[in-house]
Amino acid sequence: MYKTTDYENEQLSFVNFNTTCGMQLDRDNEWLRTAARLPWHSWEALYAVMFPAKVGNVAKPCRMVLGSLILQSRMGYTDRELVNQITQNPYYQFFIGLEAFQHKAPFVPSLLVEWRKRIDLQFVIKANDLLCDAVPRLLYSRSKGRKRGTLLATQICDATVAPQYIRFPQDTSLLNEARMKLEAMIDSFCARYGFEKPRTYRKVAHKDYLAFAKAKKPSTDKIRAAVKAQLSYVRRDLEYIDGYMHDGYAPDEKYIDTIITIHKLYEQQKYMYDNRTHKVEERIVSINQPYVRPIVRGKANRPVEFGAKLHLSIDETGFGRIEHISFNAFNEGPQLIDALNAYKYRNGKYPERVLVDQIYRNRPNIEFCKLHGIRISGPKLGRPSTDAKAVRKDRRVTAKDQSDRIEIERYFSTAKRRNGLGLIMRKREDTSLTTIAMSVLVTNIFGSFKLAVEELESQTKVSAGTSSAATVR
Repeated sequence: MYKTTDYENEQLSFVNFNTTCGMQLDRDNEWLRTAARLPWHSWEALYAVMFPAKVGNVAKPCRMVLGSLILQSRMGYTDRELVNQITQNPYYQFFIGLEAFQHKAPFVPSLLVEWRKRIDLQFVIKANDLLCDAVPRLLYSRSKGRKRGTLLATQICDATVAPQYIRFPQDTSLLNEARMKLEAMIDSFCARYGFEKPRTYRKVAHKDYLAFAKAKKPSTDKIRAAVKAQLSYVRRDLEYIDGYMHDGYAPDEKYIDTIITIHKLYEQQKYMYDNRTHKVEERIVSINQPYVRPIVRGKANRPVEFGAKLHLSIDETGFGRIEHISFNAFNEGPQLIDALNAYKYRNGKYPERVLVDQIYRNRPNIEFCKLHGIRISGPKLGRPSTDAKAVRKDRRVTAKDQSDRIEIERYFSTAKRRNGLGLIMRKREDTSLTTIAMSVLVTNIFGSFKLAVEELESQTKVSAGTSSAATVR
């Protein structure tokens, strides 16, 4: 059940919000100004659809739910730290929509986990679209002499990886972790059904792994020997567990997914050991987070990253939108046409130019851009021109395109350094994707949205001052 909230009538003004502490809030505080600008009512209409029932416990308001997640993404708090900070900070309490300052925590930390499950990836993408679409309409309808059509219609596309918080994967450490988990499951079977514990050689296996892990620079032969030993221990433990289940004894429900993951991990590691390779499809790099995949990026300091890869686009207003996201590696080049069609769906026409790097400059993309009158950045195909004037013009255009394309690199840097995209701490696949989308939303809120609204407010003040001066004269 959900109850629609009228924030203007129920929440106290910021002047009287904190009078219980004997002081007033600073009206220029960033969180107060941000709270007054955000499209809470549009988000609440989107949120209320999730609660079709008219009976039951009343859910927390959308502003409290989404506001708390925005705070967490912006400030980098853990769930428990976030609740403590909201309890102590009147500005945070005003931002999440409380009626007045209170000394009691507005919710328990465990509720944030349920909110991240409810606020899924598609919801955050729609909320981000509502945010992005609000400002251009305001600029078009309220500002004088500056319409959105006068801007050079531009789309910038690029891809990046949001690193997941996992231990760096090594074959021996993964197999050793799988072995210890299987041993715990065997102990659970024996305690639950009264079996005699089978021989697992756990002390010998642990001793073998420690001897390998303490070696500073193990040779290739020692690595293969350690992997072979751990494979044999894992195989024996899996045979015990499979035998129990074949005889009709069920494991604890919490172990089912882990058993499936370890079976797949063993098959992959056995294949790579037998074929002397380090590549396999759908490779598991974390038992607790089996959905995470290695993403080969080719960077100098980090050739392989582990996390979700997202394809992002930025339009001429500076707002970022997620075009595609997946934990599996993908080539962002073929994604360009879909991104351009999405731009046309939002704006009614294709952009005048699209700024991309070399991976996007394949023949289908170039032909698509030529067909629809879109200038794609980069050198033209064919022989270079012999006209010196045309060459100089092309160089100026190329330099301008390269300078403007830096905007998306700046966007990635801000999202990773400041808004939580640099390291995803969530354990579930769905909540990890929600956290990534929230980082993009928060980057838009405190970036292009903030600048656009401040510009609009300054134009409104100038117009009001001009009208007042004319009235006096």
